[in-house]
Amino acid sequence: MKKEELKALIKAGETLTLDDEARKKYPGEYIKLSHGYTHYELAGEGEAVVLVHGYSTPYFIYDKLYARFLELGYKVLRYDLYGRGFSDRPGGKHDQAFFAQQLEELTRALLGDEQFILCGTSMGGAITSTYCMMYPGRVKKLILLAPAGMDSFKPPFYMKLCASKGLGSILFSLIGDKVLISSTSGELYHCPQEEKDYYTRSFAEGCKYKGYLKCTLSSLRYTILDTAKSMKGYKSVGEQKIPLLVIWGDIDKTMPYYQHTRLLEVCPQAELHTFEGFGHTFLFDDGKKTMDVIEKFI
Repeated sequence: MKKEELKALIKAGETLTLDDEARKKYPGEYIKLSHGYTHYELAGEGEAVVLVHGYSTPYFIYDKLYARFLELGYKVLRYDLYGRGFSDRPGGKHDQAFFAQQLEELTRALLGDEQFILCGTSMGGAITSTYCMMYPGRVKKLILLAPAGMDSFKPPFYMKLCASKGLGSILFSLIGDKVLISSTSGELYHCPQEEKDYYTRSFAEGCKYKGYLKCTLSSLRYTILDTAKSMKGYKSVGEQKIPLLVIWGDIDKTMPYYQHTRLLEVCPQAELHTFEGFGHTFLFDDGKKTMDVIEKFI
């Protein structure tokens, strides 16, 4: 991607209002839940699989996995967390329970009482494990892709600074969109350049709408960095002995690989697969490699 295009994408951040007219431009469906509209896509028949994305990238991060699950004959649901993509940007504390409630309301509305396979990547790991704790019996199997929330996580200085009240809020509002958009494809090491450009453009499209930075800052403070709460969810998954698959890239810079040790301590039933030479977004970087492992698990 040329620098001029990247600059234009960054400049467009937080310039538009997400309303009914704006939503019409994008594929997918919308459903009104307790905290506003959730953007989702549901297709296929058969056993249900629900895909929960992470901290910043909306549901398109699952493009390759979503397509393969459909080919395999599953009914697949993916959606944008509040504050991301084309879902609403509500106020309040965006913690693990907040997002778990969104997941529960969405699945009850679209899947009824049906049990399902649940997959979470990055912050989606903290959300899905908390969901398993809050709503036991709903999840048949759990898949975690480089999950966030281990109490062994050592957050970098910039993350701590942005999470601080006052100065952190000002700093995040000034440079948050620039940092997030410019670095979003930074851990894609194996896919072709055109896919990296698609990833950046798709990411930036959701960033155009006001409220994105407010919501991501809230979830940084109350989900990513509140690892004590996240650990309660992971411990519950271990105690419930929910069948668990974990995949992690060994050069992950966002949620470093060393955290897998702590996860295995509280979830000894986990089946761990390490992707050598892959970063945080391996599920998009090499969807086939990721699905080869998932298919055997499910």
